[in-house]
Amino acid sequence: MIKAVVFDAYGTLFDIQSVADATERAYPGYGEYITQIWRQKQLEYSWLRSLMGRYQDFWSVTQEALAYTLNTLGREPDAAFLAEMAEAYNRLRPYPDAAQCLQDLAPLRLAILSNGAPGMLQRLVANAGLDELFDKVISVDSKAVFKPHPRAYEMVEEALGVKPENVLFVSSNGFDVGGAKNFGFRVARIARLPMQKLTDELEARPITPLTMFKALRMQEETYAEAADFEVEALSQLPQLIRAEQAEPMRTAVGRA
Repeated sequence: MIKAVVFDAYGTLFDIQSVADATERAYPGYGEYITQIWRQKQLEYSWLRSLMGRYQDFWSVTQEALAYTLNTLGREPDAAFLAEMAEAYNRLRPYPDAAQCLQDLAPLRLAILSNGAPGMLQRLVANAGLDELFDKVISVDSKAVFKPHPRAYEMVEEALGVKPENVLFVSSNGFDVGGAKNFGFRVARIARLPMQKLTDELEARPITPLTMFKALRMQEETYAEAADFEVEALSQLPQLIRAEQAEPMRTAVGRA
């Protein structure tokens, strides 16, 4: 039985593309490019720091990734500017169906497990008005390692007291789906861009930075086990979970 639903934050509950408002204002004509490279390097730096044992929190990683991105444009921003721009990640817009999805999942225990630093997550969830809907907002920071390292997923049981087999982990990120499945969670993948839609977009041309990002980050990975469930939107999760919860009960009745 599913006792807790645990969500990834960035790209799953919150739309990372919403930083484009800030990047385009700062660098007109380059906003889409900056948005996509920034996110890609943010993830790469989190994985590299975990592998090298050189942990810095996600706030630092986010600024490092932005510095790299702006350097590719010949800019050398100072620390104050990087921190100001990085605030865009604390004001990400939630997906339109996020709040209703969370409300419809009550009374299951709900949590976030995120690479985000504690302060980032606190501001992000509060700014979106979702803070009252979660039992826990869990940052990997105390483990000093980023997802998809198994130690990061250990935090769910420690925080909620729920065994991995009773957790449904929800993510739109392929690396996170693979990591959570490898750890032992049941996993639901949010597939907002089916492969056929991506193929159509690629054939339409031009291949933009956003299209490249969709190909790199929004598709199912081939190195890992597939998710247990796949839906195209958060709004489909409550019905999926209700059906899944009813199935064991029907089986038990049949055995009786």
